[in-house]
Formats: sequence, structure tokens, C-alpha cells
Amino acid sequence: MSKSPENNISKKELNTPTDLDPAKVEKVVKALNPLVADLIALWVKTKNYHWHMSGRNFRDYHLMLDDQSEELITTVDPLAERVRKLGGNTITSIGHVARLQSVNDNDNAQVAPRDMLLDLMEENKKMAHNLREAHGVCEEAEDIGGASLLEDYLNATERRTWFLFEATRQLQ
Repeated sequence: MSKSPENNISKKELNTPTDLDPAKVEKVVKALNPLVADLIALWVKTKNYHWHMSGRNFRDYHLMLDDQSEELITTVDPLAERVRKLGGNTITSIGHVARLQSVNDNDNAQVAPRDMLLDLMEENKKMAHNLREAHGVCEEAEDIGGASLLEDYLNATERRTWFLFEATRQLQ
């Protein structure tokens, strides 16, 4: 296949050098791209709750969600770039995110603060599960770089989950 004029690039020209087996790379790409979509969707959801937070703990929750959203968005680029380093294609649009995400959208601006935090806690628990599954795919494919990224992201996800859990506890 040769290069055609105007935005048509041959597959050979996009063949990123990797020593990993192409079939294994395909499995890794299929495991990582939904995580990229989920990170973007969870970032939007966390920002939604950050922007619409109210109540007596407003400042603490608002700042915590700002920190968590910043952490989420900074993980997107390295994970998407991991897909590209292996020669795969990653997220291309908001529609692509919507097709791949497992994060449940919430378009409601009027959610009780505790319900916001509980919702985010559950989404982060789901994210941790998905990260573990993708980590297994990376390990099986001998993608040490991908597995290493996922380990860091899993630790951060568990920390977010813990903070959300502690913030929602109703002690007597």
C-alpha cells in the first residue's frame, strides 16, 4: 500500500516499532482504550460534581474533587500514548469515548453532596476492577510498560476510592 495524497497514510508508515507480537498488541489496545475512555468520562463526572458541589462541607469536597479530577486527566495522555507506542490507534472523538466508556453519566446538576461522593466512589471501584483486568492482559502480552502504568493508576484509583469512602462515612 502506498501513500496517497491528502491525509491517506499507509499502514506501513504508521507501524510503530515494537518487539511485541502484533496479536498481543491488539489485545492490549483493546484493553487500554476503554480505560482511556473511562478516565475521560470519570474526569467529566468528577468535574460536574466539583462544579455543582454545595453544602456545609463545600470547600473540602470542592477541593478534593478538584484534586481528583486533575489526577484523572493527567493519566489520560500517558495511557493513550502507550497505545500509540505499541502501534495502535486510540480515542479519536467524544463519540468514541461514549461508545467505549463504562462510567455512567449523570447530567443532573442537583445531586446531594454525599450522593455525589458515593457515586464517584463506586465509579472508582469499577475503575480499579477494570485496571486490574487490563493489567492481566498487559502481563499476558509481556507489555511491561503498560502493566507498570496500570499499577501506578490502580494505586491512585484506590487512594481516590479511600478518600471518597472516608468522606462519606457517617460516624456517631
